Amino acid sequence: MGSWGLLSISVAARLTESPIMANSGLWVGVLTALTALGASYLTSRATLRAALAQARTTERAQALREQRERRRAAYRAMMDRVHAFSAITWEIEDVEAADGRADKDRLLARMCERVGPSIADMNQAMHEVRLDGPAEVSDAADRVRDLARRVQALLRELIGTDAPEARDAYDAAYRDFRAAYVEFIGLARGALEVEGEDEGGRS
Repeated sequence: MGSWGLLSISVAARLTESPIMANSGLWVGVLTALTALGASYLTSRATLRAALAQARTTERAQALREQRERRRAAYRAMMDRVHAFSAITWEIEDVEAADGRADKDRLLARMCERVGPSIADMNQAMHEVRLDGPAEVSDAADRVRDLARRVQALLRELIGTDAPEARDAYDAAYRDFRAAYVEFIGLARGALEVEGEDEGGRS
């Protein structure tokens, strides 16, 4: 029994023992008022607890939405940097179409000059993904960046050589890079979908 219930019984007992209140209907009204007051107090406490729980739920849902938007922005930035890097590597077709070793090397050198800054941009985007997580998406972004560096190294090795082995190594590295990027996209999409489900379940 709550404190208000005990107080009501105690007051009622004292009133019934009083010679003034004995055999009077007044104490019934007093007891009824005290009981109503106690019930109102308990109801108010329950209402307050429910309001606090709802506030915490709303705050949690808002935090999840903000986290989801941060991650979406970080993932999109990483994808943009990968696309910029890929656009440079696709110029290898122009190298193949060029006439003479000098023209090929000139195009390759220009590609190397541009691919370095694009990897620096990708590295910055990768760190943003690392900050916002989750870990599996961060690891996937890290692998994409590492394989981009591998492509960069093998691109430099194409300068001054017509050896098919060099081109084969470059193509293999680029395929690995693309596969890692596809994996990153899948993990990023999965992370955003799970967050969306969590947010919906808590709202």
